[in-house]
Amino acid sequence: MTMSTVMLQPVVALVLWTFVMWLWMYVTRIPAIQRMNLKLDPQVPPRELMNQLPARVRWKADNYNHLFEMPTLFYAVALSLALLGDATSGSVILAWAYVGLRVVHSVFQATVNKIEVRFALFALSSLLLLALTVRAAMAVF
Repeated sequence: MTMSTVMLQPVVALVLWTFVMWLWMYVTRIPAIQRMNLKLDPQVPPRELMNQLPARVRWKADNYNHLFEMPTLFYAVALSLALLGDATSGSVILAWAYVGLRVVHSVFQATVNKIEVRFALFALSSLLLLALTVRAAMAVF
């Protein structure tokens, strides 16, 4: 295993986690749609249809969508560090910590969804991502 491969592990792990959330979203959403006899009308905006689902069902989809927001910056920064050959323990620990907090954020949002706690998890993961970005900036500038 090369040094840059070590930096790619958290990237692949977060992509895999996104698929876990994708599956969880559909495993809860499809039965809820069926129980409610929701008519999937192409004339009704999808958001309007999905807003009819119970909140506990929507939380999974909300989190799945969130995994395409800040984590896209993580992918760019982590891939940049891997290309730069930075697989130092500091960068790898920050990357894994970011992934770990995103997983905790996902589970929390999908099950409890207390906004204050969810925001704290988001803010902490964002600070880790900022630190990782600073490391990348120091390497390229």
